[in-house]
Amino acid sequence: MLHLGSASYLSPATHMVAASLGEVVACLIRVPSEVIKQRAQVCPSSTTLQILSHTLYHEGIQGLYRGYKSTVLREIPFSLVQFPLWESLKDLWSWKQSHVVDSWQSAVCGAFAGGFAAAVTTPLDVAKTRIMLAKAGSSNASGNVLAALCGIWRTQGLPGLFAGVVPRMAAISLGGFIFLGTYEKTHQLLL
Repeated sequence: MLHLGSASYLSPATHMVAASLGEVVACLIRVPSEVIKQRAQVCPSSTTLQILSHTLYHEGIQGLYRGYKSTVLREIPFSLVQFPLWESLKDLWSWKQSHVVDSWQSAVCGAFAGGFAAAVTTPLDVAKTRIMLAKAGSSNASGNVLAALCGIWRTQGLPGLFAGVVPRMAAISLGGFIFLGTYEKTHQLLL
């Protein structure tokens, strides 16, 4: 969408704040489900209910929210990169072709923005995963993102910080293509 008017310079900041607040709230649901999912992935012989019961019994409700801070610290920078980049790419493409982007063009912009945001936030994702999967009482279980990042750097270096970057970028690029393209199409249909 072309941004015209005196407040168009505020558009990136508006998208950043809205996306960040949305992520903080979404993480209230996302984190417990992510904790259970990740624990199920490393212990496939247990059922979801067993993992939930074990977590609540041994760690309480805090166990379900282990990694909340690290997830928010991953999601906010992700959103701060993805949404303004998506909007800027759409604006640039619209300007180049002298009309508003089509939904498929918005989807392409969303795929690129999502993939780029995924790449640059991968170290935060790796730290979040280590925190969520850490044994209760361990140093990583404390949730200190900086300590987790330093530990990964010390033991595995740059490759450790970017472990899983390619599948993360691929999945988020595809998700950005589908979600943001569908969002744009729906937005256009409703206007």
